[in-house]
Amino acid sequence: MIADIEVNSEKMRYMRQLSKEFPSVAAASSEIIRIEAKLQLPKGTEHFMSDLHGENEAFVHILNSASGVIREKIDLLFADTVDSRARADLATLIYYPVMKLPELKRKQEDLDKWYSETLMRLILLCRQVSSKHTRSHVREVLPKSCGHIMDELLHAHFEDHNKQAYYDEIINSIIRYGRADAYIIRFCEIIKKLAVDRLHIVGDVFDRGARPDLIMDGLIEAQNVDFQWGNHDVVWMGAAAGSPICILTVLKTTLAYNNIDIIENGYGISLRTLDLMAEHVYANSDVTLWRAHGDDSSGWKEVARMHKAVTILMLKLEAQVIARNPDFRMDGRDYLNHIDYAAGTVLCNGKTYPLKDNDFPTVDPANPSALSAEEKSVLADLVRNFRESERLQRHIKFLFAKGSVYLCVNGNLLYHGAVPMTDSGDFAEETFDGKTYSGKALFDYCDRRARMGYFAEEGTPARTAGGDFLWYLWCGALSPIYGRSAMTTFERLYIEDPETHNEIKNPYYKHINGPNAGAVAEKILSEFGLTGEGCHIVNGHVPVRAVEGESPVKGGGKLIVIDGGFCRAYHAKTGIAGYTLVANSRGLTLKTHQPFESTEKAIQDDEDIDSRSEYIYTAPTRILVRDTDAGRAEAARIPDLLQLIRAYELGVIPEDTTAN
Repeated sequence: MIADIEVNSEKMRYMRQLSKEFPSVAAASSEIIRIEAKLQLPKGTEHFMSDLHGENEAFVHILNSASGVIREKIDLLFADTVDSRARADLATLIYYPVMKLPELKRKQEDLDKWYSETLMRLILLCRQVSSKHTRSHVREVLPKSCGHIMDELLHAHFEDHNKQAYYDEIINSIIRYGRADAYIIRFCEIIKKLAVDRLHIVGDVFDRGARPDLIMDGLIEAQNVDFQWGNHDVVWMGAAAGSPICILTVLKTTLAYNNIDIIENGYGISLRTLDLMAEHVYANSDVTLWRAHGDDSSGWKEVARMHKAVTILMLKLEAQVIARNPDFRMDGRDYLNHIDYAAGTVLCNGKTYPLKDNDFPTVDPANPSALSAEEKSVLADLVRNFRESERLQRHIKFLFAKGSVYLCVNGNLLYHGAVPMTDSGDFAEETFDGKTYSGKALFDYCDRRARMGYFAEEGTPARTAGGDFLWYLWCGALSPIYGRSAMTTFERLYIEDPETHNEIKNPYYKHINGPNAGAVAEKILSEFGLTGEGCHIVNGHVPVRAVEGESPVKGGGKLIVIDGGFCRAYHAKTGIAGYTLVANSRGLTLKTHQPFESTEKAIQDDEDIDSRSEYIYTAPTRILVRDTDAGRAEAARIPDLLQLIRAYELGVIPEDTTAN
């Protein structure tokens, strides 16, 4: 064993580096003991959410409640000793401690007694949710100012009569010296932190709902979170990178839903020059087609004019992007090049259709994709404003740092859209720069090229190509993040015939619902290196129409679609208000949620989200830390530590005995 170390200089360098962290036999042995003990703990709880689409209040409530897990634990602990009203109050207190606490205090006849009871209940609940964690991990999440006191209470043995007076005095002193509110709030926050070990967001934080920025703020504060980018996310990523086509696409969606507040107030991006141009160019235009969804205000035309101005600009740039990227295979979707402006018709999929609107004051029929001088000025201003938004840049850098096109974690494969497939069930091939990709290789290529759109040097061809590709991921036919034949924005605006509005799903969706769905899911999992009974695919993107009886469980039970219409705009289509998936040491549980009214209602009336649980997979034996990716990574360190100990014993590496 030691001979190998002496011969292999690279291994020897690693051993010497490891010795700096564990400079003695005692230190290395202690680390082995710590690892082996930790591997026997139950795995932590993972929480999966997707397609949040800016619905911040519902997101925060589900996150605070851990999809109902916290209320389940409250009922488990206190069902026999605390009435349902008090349990509901306790749950809401944990979800919103700063806002709920004053209300509860006002109701108390004996406030000190209530403080004592509430602190004890929070301590017991905190013990319950911390039972899967090491004591060192729990200490890490405790506040520095009073963590030592909280640690004493969390690990107190109240049955130890010798210390009963000691523990009673801690709680009495907390109340006596006016610190009860602070301790209650801190215990509530710790419970929420410990209830969920890791949060997975399976795409689409942005668009439609009003406040994706607040969701991003909350996720940045979360301890352990990852993203699988959705198509609505990647186009915002491109916009933050300064890609003109992505900026216009973001604005098109934002204006269509009249969510200007997120642009101007959320991210501090001025639309003043756009507004002035729209007012000037489209002052006499009929902008009825561009009226924002649900906008009943008297000033709706102002937003509609901007909506139209952005749409025309977007269509011009789409034609330019399609022309310089033949690999995208989007010929025919550069619609401004296929309009007969004199006749007022457009060629779409080989057929000619009359246009619902033939007003194109800034379009030169001889060169339809050319920008006017005013449009160039407005676009330059928009690019500058998006690039200079510090808050947007912080959010998007976080998406790049914590996100990816897909993730394999603890036996589960996570991606937002689809694995592009052919009608026969093979992985669809796509060619970029003369090289063909399919399956996992396509996902990996998309991930690498998407990052070039943000991190390649500004002004370089690589940066431009990366920005174009982020737009392709938003709407391309074989984009694994989109998974449909086309984004039919133009058709829905300009062509009456509803057949042109269809966005045909990739054959992937047929296969995961077909007679061989189980084999298809196994094939996909195997492509990404995952095999075994406990492996599953977690998918988002396409809302499950539960109201029509559609099941979110597909692929022969191996694939779970967790897009249940989190966004209010989808509630009527799905009949519910979203799914979340919970993975713990027992298996997988799907939570079906009903609509959330408001944070105010939740605080005032203890109105929780009505949720239903469905067990998707029950593990044959309890899943331990040793069965997780992180556990296996830690276990892999043990042979190196044993080798280091042997090196110390034989004197190959000098031991620092002062470290014992």
